[in-house]
Amino acid sequence: MSRNLDAFIRNDIDGDQLRRAAVCIAVLPHRTKPAACFLLTRRASRMSRHSGQYALPGGRVDRGESVETAALRELEEELGIPATAAQVIGRLDDYATRSGFRITPVVVWIGERVEVRADAGEVDAYFYIPLDDLLHPDIPRLQKIIESERPVLSIELVTLAHEVFAPTAAMLYQFREVALYGHSTRVAHYEQPVFAWR
Repeated sequence: MSRNLDAFIRNDIDGDQLRRAAVCIAVLPHRTKPAACFLLTRRASRMSRHSGQYALPGGRVDRGESVETAALRELEEELGIPATAAQVIGRLDDYATRSGFRITPVVVWIGERVEVRADAGEVDAYFYIPLDDLLHPDIPRLQKIIESERPVLSIELVTLAHEVFAPTAAMLYQFREVALYGHSTRVAHYEQPVFAWR
């Protein structure tokens, strides 16, 4: 993964029209099984934005923070997992959301079993998703909607037994393509479902 991410030439979104945000794709062993996983959350139902949606740990980049620092901070705040800058192994393309953010996905190699302590104020549930789930041949799914000319991207995660939509699905699809396969697949052109536009 490190070699593939190092070789990837990522796309930044320029300008200040969108608020900066970062998410963390934290790669770590499953808590009980011999499988490499990433952590996915379901956002707390009482949150004012995107409540109840599946998401990677993340949030706004504070003034003076780098996207890497923000992603690591959010990982610790939401799931109680401390990590350092030395564990960051790459970044993916910025993704512009309909709700006004430009999100930078930061890939972090945890590399060992850790205790997850989810913040109930931000996270209703968290899930260990094996990387093998991302290798399913039906990923991605593309759907047309009348509100946009661009197709909505989603992925079905076997472990979750649920469909996850862009922006999270787009970032996970690019993670698969870049980090696992060594491709230079872009995802910025994929649409999000209407429920994620707010």
